Amino acid sequence: MESVSAPAGSSKGTPTGIADLLQRAAAAYGDRPAVTYKEGGSWTTRSYASVGETVRELSKGLMALGVEKGDKVSILGNTRPEWTYYDFAALSAGAVVVPIYQTNSPEECQYVLDDSDAKVVVVEDAEQLAKIRAVRDSLPKLEHVVLMTGEADDALSTATVVERGGVVPDADLAARTESVTGEDICTFIYTSGTTGPPKGCVISHANYRAMVDMVVSEDVLASGDVVYLFLPLAHSFALLIQLGTVELGSTIAYWSRDPKQLLDDVAQVKPNYLPSVPRIFEKIYTKATAAEGAKKKILDWSVGVGREYRAAERDGRSPGFLLARKYALADKLALHKIRDLFGGNVRLCVTGAAPISQEILEFFWAAGVLILEGYGMTETSTAASINRPDNYRFGTVGLPFPGVEVRIADDGEICIKGPNIFQGYYKKEDATRETLVGGWLHTGDLGAIDSDGFVSITGRKKDIIITAGGKNITPANFEGDMKQHALVSQCVMIGDRRPYLTAIVTLDPEEAAEWAQAKSLPTDLASLSANAEVRSELEAHMAEVNRKYAQVEQVKKLTILGHDLSQETGELTPTLKVKRNVVCEKYTGEIEAMYAG
Repeated sequence: MESVSAPAGSSKGTPTGIADLLQRAAAAYGDRPAVTYKEGGSWTTRSYASVGETVRELSKGLMALGVEKGDKVSILGNTRPEWTYYDFAALSAGAVVVPIYQTNSPEECQYVLDDSDAKVVVVEDAEQLAKIRAVRDSLPKLEHVVLMTGEADDALSTATVVERGGVVPDADLAARTESVTGEDICTFIYTSGTTGPPKGCVISHANYRAMVDMVVSEDVLASGDVVYLFLPLAHSFALLIQLGTVELGSTIAYWSRDPKQLLDDVAQVKPNYLPSVPRIFEKIYTKATAAEGAKKKILDWSVGVGREYRAAERDGRSPGFLLARKYALADKLALHKIRDLFGGNVRLCVTGAAPISQEILEFFWAAGVLILEGYGMTETSTAASINRPDNYRFGTVGLPFPGVEVRIADDGEICIKGPNIFQGYYKKEDATRETLVGGWLHTGDLGAIDSDGFVSITGRKKDIIITAGGKNITPANFEGDMKQHALVSQCVMIGDRRPYLTAIVTLDPEEAAEWAQAKSLPTDLASLSANAEVRSELEAHMAEVNRKYAQVEQVKKLTILGHDLSQETGELTPTLKVKRNVVCEKYTGEIEAMYAG
């Protein structure tokens, strides 16, 4: 059984809690910029002292509403400053924060609120409030609905919460915050439901205190960084970035809540640190590689030179006079333009939640944008391993964090032990016993550990396809390769208990529209999915991809859907992972057609 752990003594010490994290940051960092966000078309910045005052007022307001230590306060909304304010306010009041994804349906919101026994729900705006209205009668334990922004007859405004908190003495808030220990529960984060109904992961203050210490000790984040945050704060990845940023006194730059403005936001904010999921880096890669003809030859040459130069840097070698001159020219011609897509100041990008192509990582690395993979899950309070800026290996998810041990079970499953391992699933003792065995978290992921301790993910136990011939297939590699084509948004391999492999493919709405416009074709996805030229293009790409695999691992047929997969239709999680079971059930007719006859 393979096993690897961080060097002994590398942890920062005994974890406590994070209830006082924002208050300590406000006292320590004062006038430093804590948050920046777009308001009325321009970027507004608030200091740590100012944010600290807002959090203090909201925390007292929640106490005035009757929130006691251990009560559940749910937050439903997009990633925005108010989400952060209410999150820290609830933690300071000793409450358990229960995030809900902003894309959840009313029924999904009802499930989380009911299952978690939420006493208060804080909603972003009228759109989110409407979801709660639709299910309010079925939530007898829900006492208050609070609006982050705006006013409504059946919800408390933020101003009202602050006003009510005026009667709560500061000393009472301080006593409540000080009463929170590492053993107290910090949050319930509900899994995204790729393999069934969401489960509430119970994460303690000690779990997240340990995780924050790990991130700080490994220089994943740096003091003074501007961190661009668009990932949903209902997800553990974004939540950890928020906590780590505040711990270091850095600045969170919130997205403008318009997916089409992501790249424009990044160009304006010029972040030093960009956490993301693979789909965003894939889109930037598509934009960066859109050149044709002579421009493409220049780009390819420049990236090749960049690879040589970065390899010398990584290995501690001098690039030499000739390579240095070539790199200067490559940078002038093409590479700086790639960095400019990230705002020009990026120090580090981190990706997680799903696999990413090594080709994409090496492309950006050549241009001077280091994107490093990490690995973890909600059950590890976000992370378990990470590639470090000074010690990374593309194609792996890095080395374990300090204090974390990773081992590979006899069946190939990754098992993890450490201070960041969650406390179990709320109200689900059987599921907890299956997942936590002897202190080890059984992740459900398959992996390997190399001789230097780097961890690699090779598949997911429940995602393994077993063909009719008994061959075990890991679909992620082929799917990732198919998504390298600019036209492809998503690819889902099919073939469990089937005689051969097939795939469902969707088109990228933006790239497909540009491609179609250049060819004077209809730009809607329904028309393009039925277009013979589109099919020929994707089948040719599939043939190229198939050459990388053994015959039994090759995909024989594909179906092109007339629309993309989405969160709203239940096919993607909020971090843009495909819900394979949902896709297989929803497109049974299309799948059967590929096997007919």
